[in-house]
Amino acid sequence: MSVPHILCALVNVLLNKTHGLTVSALHTLVPRELAMLLCCRSGAGTVMAAAGASPPRPCALPSSRLVAGRRRWQCSAAMDEAEVGVKKTATVQSKAGDALEVCRVVNGMWQVSGASWGRAAPAKAVDAMLAYADGGLATFDMADIYGPAEDLYGMFINRVRRERPAEMLEEVKGLTKWVPPPVKMTRSYVEENINRSRKRMDVAALDMLQFHWWDYSNPGYLDALKHITDLKEEGKIKTVALTNFDTERLQIILENGIPIVSNQVQHSIVDMRPQKKMAELCQLTGVKLITYGTVMGGLLSEKFLDTNVSIPFAGPPLNTPSLQKYKRMVDAWGGWSLFQALLQTLKKVSLKHGVPISTVAVRYILNQTSVAGSMVGVRLGLSEHIRDTNAILSLELDEEDMGSIAEASSRGRNLMDVIGDCGDEYRA
Repeated sequence: MSVPHILCALVNVLLNKTHGLTVSALHTLVPRELAMLLCCRSGAGTVMAAAGASPPRPCALPSSRLVAGRRRWQCSAAMDEAEVGVKKTATVQSKAGDALEVCRVVNGMWQVSGASWGRAAPAKAVDAMLAYADGGLATFDMADIYGPAEDLYGMFINRVRRERPAEMLEEVKGLTKWVPPPVKMTRSYVEENINRSRKRMDVAALDMLQFHWWDYSNPGYLDALKHITDLKEEGKIKTVALTNFDTERLQIILENGIPIVSNQVQHSIVDMRPQKKMAELCQLTGVKLITYGTVMGGLLSEKFLDTNVSIPFAGPPLNTPSLQKYKRMVDAWGGWSLFQALLQTLKKVSLKHGVPISTVAVRYILNQTSVAGSMVGVRLGLSEHIRDTNAILSLELDEEDMGSIAEASSRGRNLMDVIGDCGDEYRA
């Protein structure tokens, strides 16, 4: 008998022996991943049932793409429920009551905007988006300026509508940005651009619109935000947010009655500027932070540990715009030698928990004041890190871990003194 036939026979025996058992019970007999598979194949209850909730429908053998998608999503949902104590989502909310629940780790889609990161065919990229959503990572961040990002989301959301259960459609969130030139912000101009994003993303209302403004000396950003708020009241936008605004302007915007739920800012173990002034205002007003640059384009990883990128061809190439950008941040913070000491500290913590350095780096920022979520860039259709990303959500750093990382971070310069407040790097 061939190996595949032996495995099939074993599965059939287990299905007959384990029908009706919960995941917890099965986990005592077989590895957890196989226990989840068996529950989905046999229609067994899950820990949700043990907790008094209605169990998910049995994951039947796929007879169509819809059934197959339902099976994948339900098995993933059952796995999520089995992670006791794991909080995978956060709610961002304005004082006006607008609210949106997002995954604490957000799939950042900026890498589809340029060939330097590599680009997969659209169908393959959408397949990858479905895989992330099936894996419980169903919040996607994009922008009108990220090449085909909004169009890919539109293709993706249509696949979800056709091939996944309605419950999953409720979990999926699409956060986009509007990055206009500093021209006169008329109602018609603002609405035209918002409608373009709605059409590209194929949604009646944008889950979140994050607004960026290049020039603070031009007060047109207040006009734009007032029109955006009107569009929200008309049902075209669910929540209004900002990206790369500093603390002073955030306060002005809030004082003008704009219902802001979040501000997306650069935030990493190297760049702790959001914790200097921004987080204090956020605590007072309820605005949350969504962070990017949290793994510094990949610099905060084993790949750059014990390397010297200052010597040509001696270390890994800085061959993406993100790597080049965040290498400049390292230089401003304290230089490559000090950065190596930080990586060594992170490596010790990562070995302690059995996770990669990047996982520790993101978890540390998620633990910071007022941070609702952190973005991890996705190279759709080229590579995937669903398992490592989910590990961020289940990782618990203890007081010793947090203290050692904070000490290593504090050895560098205060970037508030070097660069300025959040977003000032775009307005120098």
